[in-house]
Amino acid sequence: MLLGFEHIGMTSRNLDRTIAFYCDLLDLKLALRLKTDRGEQAFLDTGSGMLEVGCPVAQVSRSRDVPPHEAGMRHLTFAYDDVDAMVERLQAAGVEILEGPRPAVYTEVIKRVAFVRDPDGIIVELVERADGR
Repeated sequence: MLLGFEHIGMTSRNLDRTIAFYCDLLDLKLALRLKTDRGEQAFLDTGSGMLEVGCPVAQVSRSRDVPPHEAGMRHLTFAYDDVDAMVERLQAAGVEILEGPRPAVYTEVIKRVAFVRDPDGIIVELVERADGR
């Protein structure tokens, strides 16, 4: 029996900067941070799943967008009660805003949506859930 979504793994160029973005700005909680023989690892809790963030000793290049014709992860999505307020907060912090708040396309599940980039270039989608979700 499925219990729920657990975590997604990602790589960071700078763990302090990544934790600051996801925890200080997006309100995730740092659940675990430790050093390993390959670098550092952190788990950031959303309350309904986690981000497992690895920061290797090796040099890491910036994330690239996955083209529409290529399989892969396109973005991470987090739900908020007020997308407009969240985008204002991120904009004030100097975060790159790709697309400001607007009505969603799939209104059966999402009411409003916006897109930003994290410090490593990963696209992060911010949504307000549709009523009843």
